[in-house]
Amino acid sequence: MDPLKIKDVYERLELLDDKLGHKLRARQGPGRLTLEQLEDRVKEVAAYTSELRELVRDLVLAFATPRAPRE
Repeated sequence: MDPLKIKDVYERLELLDDKLGHKLRARQGPGRLTLEQLEDRVKEVAAYTSELRELVRDLVLAFATPRAPRE
């Protein structure tokens, strides 16, 4: 397990949440979304999912990597 990589992934996860999390949590008031708004939401969800997938992959690799010996 590489604690530095895990810390890096955690920091990147926080940045992702700061960058896109508020857009995904935002709720539309009463009424329907326009087609353009729906397309924008789908793009935001796709970008968030793609970045989240990369972060999970990096996290799994950080857990699978043997700890570097201390000198």
